[in-house]
Amino acid sequence: MKQLCVIGQGGHSKVIIDIIIAMKKYQIAACLDDKYPGTSKRKGILYGPVSLAEELSKEESMGFVIAIGCNKTRKKLFSELGLPIERFPVLVHPAAVVSPSSIIGGGTVVMPNSTINACAAIGNHAIINTGSVVEHDSLLGNYVHVCPNATLTGNVEAGEGAQIGAGAAIIPGIRIGRWSIVGAGSTVIHPVPDHEKVAGAPAKSILKVRV
Repeated sequence: MKQLCVIGQGGHSKVIIDIIIAMKKYQIAACLDDKYPGTSKRKGILYGPVSLAEELSKEESMGFVIAIGCNKTRKKLFSELGLPIERFPVLVHPAAVVSPSSIIGGGTVVMPNSTINACAAIGNHAIINTGSVVEHDSLLGNYVHVCPNATLTGNVEAGEGAQIGAGAAIIPGIRIGRWSIVGAGSTVIHPVPDHEKVAGAPAKSILKVRV
């Protein structure tokens, strides 16, 4: 059973740890977060600051997952760790439905009761959250977060770092720009530019997003 190091110990990481356990494919070797001032070991799991990742990475069999919900932080940590994407496995809960024709990048997490349909492509370190739907031929960039119960209907594109809020719906063929935010419960019927926050039904621009 391959070992995994979980980076981040907030609420999001609790769900990811549940996925790791449900998969029965990986053993959690370490949980790292800078809230830990020193190191300790409990039930065979090492706890300590993120700086320990460098030492752990020397074990070639060690995989990593960045268990942090913030898209910008995941990107920053991946850059700082300096590890190849191959060290970050795709984690898919057994209760998710994933088409065999879909493509999912390293470090991406697919949560229970979510659906990824035919010919969808998802980048690295994305989050496909609980109950969300990524329909056929949709294209999602790196660090995208599709929040719980959001629906991306066919042929939707979401640029790097985009966040689709809980319960939002995107009609077919729409592009959501890089590092943009779609508010919870919104209905998007027009393209969203880069670095824009939209909300409402139909969704309208309400804010420029700083990156």
